[in-house]
Amino acid sequence: MNERIMTMHPQGKQGVRIDRAKYDAIREAIIAVLREVGEATFGDLTAAVRGRLAGCFDGSVSWYVTTVKLDLEARGEIERVPGSRPQRLRLAAEE
Repeated sequence: MNERIMTMHPQGKQGVRIDRAKYDAIREAIIAVLREVGEATFGDLTAAVRGRLAGCFDGSVSWYVTTVKLDLEARGEIERVPGSRPQRLRLAAEE
């Protein structure tokens, strides 16, 4: 049986249990994209992750990006750029 992880939500809502390998693949892709570009709209981030994982990911990339993005926000690894429309994301400032 595959290991699963319980995700977190930045607003304290209930997370979801997802496959750990899929979580790790999406997380690594999100972090890599944001390291490369600095900031990205949610749509651009999703497209970039989809491009990185093309042909080697089974499942809805957009659903997993949404779920993992929320988890990374809750854990303080990424953040929304305040006042941005559409929503822009960046790596959280390290202290």
